[in-house]
Amino acid sequence: MARYQIILSYDGTDFQGFQRQGSKRTVQGEVEQALRRLGWCGRSILAAGRTDSGVHAAGQVIAFDLDWQHTPDALARALDSALPHGIAVQSAALAGEDFHPRYDARARQYRYEIYCRPVVDPLRDRYAWRVYPALDGDLLRQAAALLTGARDYAALGKPPKPGGSTMRIVYSSEWTQTADGWRYRVSANAFLYHMVRRMVYLQVRVGQGRLTTARLVEVLDQEVVPPPGLAPASGLCLEEVRYQISEKEIRMLTGEVNWNEL
Repeated sequence: MARYQIILSYDGTDFQGFQRQGSKRTVQGEVEQALRRLGWCGRSILAAGRTDSGVHAAGQVIAFDLDWQHTPDALARALDSALPHGIAVQSAALAGEDFHPRYDARARQYRYEIYCRPVVDPLRDRYAWRVYPALDGDLLRQAAALLTGARDYAALGKPPKPGGSTMRIVYSSEWTQTADGWRYRVSANAFLYHMVRRMVYLQVRVGQGRLTTARLVEVLDQEVVPPPGLAPASGLCLEEVRYQISEKEIRMLTGEVNWNEL
């Protein structure tokens, strides 16, 4: 018996999120069914995070114990062939017996896709949010710069467990322009429930001139109630889970960073 670390990608459109939920179709449920065909007898796989209904993943990390007599590459191929359309194994590797994809993670990175057109493109709506009027790049970047650092992010989401901490450290928050839209990447030690989708929504309002950066600061400081709304799940993708972080990120975790360096 050994513990394996698997990197999964999936199109979240047709799943009710990652976490198993009774009779609903979820990524976890499908993966566990596939594993049972390979002789897995566990109760529950371990995962780095629980993506919402409709959210995609390019680098979700799971782990499980399995009595497997072949190579990790052979396991990746066997599991991949047993999975339904929309879920794929990217890699498999042996892990330490106490490895936990969630608790050992040091950083998560999400990507959000936006396109700016006056009309809907049905072929892109599965993976992006149509926003119009177009966004002001300078305002977007100003807003993104405010969403970094160690602070209480209670205004942007709820903790996974009732009464849990809402302190988080956002390592990076950046927008890059695409052919007809924008791509947002954000990394943090962890995220609150709905945090990234709320971050994107508020920044889009700033980029459209509907919310000032000064008001965004007041929202973050919990001086005013944030405008209600979330960016659609379709544009969001869990891009990567990292188990090693940079020296600068370590210093941010320990509170030793000089914020003027960022």
